[in-house]
Amino acid sequence: MIHFGIISEQEFLSDYWQKKPLLIKQALPNFISPVSADELAGLSLEEEFESRLVQGSIFDQQWSLTNGPFTEDDFSKFPEQDWTLLVQGVDRFINKIHDLIKQFDFIPRWRFDDVMISYAAKGGSVGPHFDYYDVFLLQGSGRRRWYISSKHCELGNYLQDVPLRIMNTFETEHVWDVEPGDVLYVPPKVAHHGVSLDDECTTLSFGYRAYSAEELFESINQKSEDKNLYYQDPVWKSQNTPALIPNSAITQAQQILDISAEAFACFVTQLDTLDIQLLQYFEPGVFKRQAHYQLHPSCNIAYLLNDGVLKVFINGETFDSQAFDKQIMIQFCNQRSIDAAQHSELAIDLFKKNLVVIID
Repeated sequence: MIHFGIISEQEFLSDYWQKKPLLIKQALPNFISPVSADELAGLSLEEEFESRLVQGSIFDQQWSLTNGPFTEDDFSKFPEQDWTLLVQGVDRFINKIHDLIKQFDFIPRWRFDDVMISYAAKGGSVGPHFDYYDVFLLQGSGRRRWYISSKHCELGNYLQDVPLRIMNTFETEHVWDVEPGDVLYVPPKVAHHGVSLDDECTTLSFGYRAYSAEELFESINQKSEDKNLYYQDPVWKSQNTPALIPNSAITQAQQILDISAEAFACFVTQLDTLDIQLLQYFEPGVFKRQAHYQLHPSCNIAYLLNDGVLKVFINGETFDSQAFDKQIMIQFCNQRSIDAAQHSELAIDLFKKNLVVIID
């Protein structure tokens, strides 16, 4: 887990999560990114990866956006500075990036979206902007300067005729410089603008989903009257059960709409289009009884536990767990891994459903 320094994990959950930004210096001491800038550029050449190139700066406001995949010839034409390459969903393909998500499992894993990695030449940025989701920004290499603001975070405050949501008015409240191993937490509706200070700048963005009222209502075939309302997390408790959906989260959702715990669990574990496609093309191979397996990186898993009754949900559907030992099932949900030699029946069932992959 990351090192919070002068505050405790519970203090972060109580005082900062979805409330205010926090710079955590050396959250992961001696951190070396598993993906280098050159390797990231290589990923952007492949069709499997969603990649983007942003060029421009706040000094001239001449912004451009180009979608990948790119070619090696494209990279030879890039200017010396003021550009950023972004590659989405790297955790779905590279195990060492996927394993890093565990560092943030003090936040429920079913809230997690994906890991985006960016490389920025000196001066490169994507402009000042704000989002509705939570993000941990882990500096992988090089240095970046972050400008933070809670002011003017309004839907109408965007530059016109620009292919990106870049704020027109941005008033800096904090300026923080980060180095490898530093983590910046940014909550929803807090503006941030990161500018590379050198030509070695890579940043790993661990993003957490934003549940709009509109999406929640659609999940139970109803319509929302308030399109600007978003689900708000409860105050999480520091515990080692990242797959558990606590009653407090259900209560928060029910403040927005009349939704059952089961329907909410299906909603938060449903897959997006890209993950559905990745699983459709996934071929598990031959089952090996002495192997260790882990949940496929594209899968979402969560469980409800009330009055000793366990209900498991995988990829937006109820998973029939009655035939398996409850504690083993809970352990799998939280650890997302299983030893086939010790728990062969559950491992075989997961394997047949194309939900697990062998751990290398």
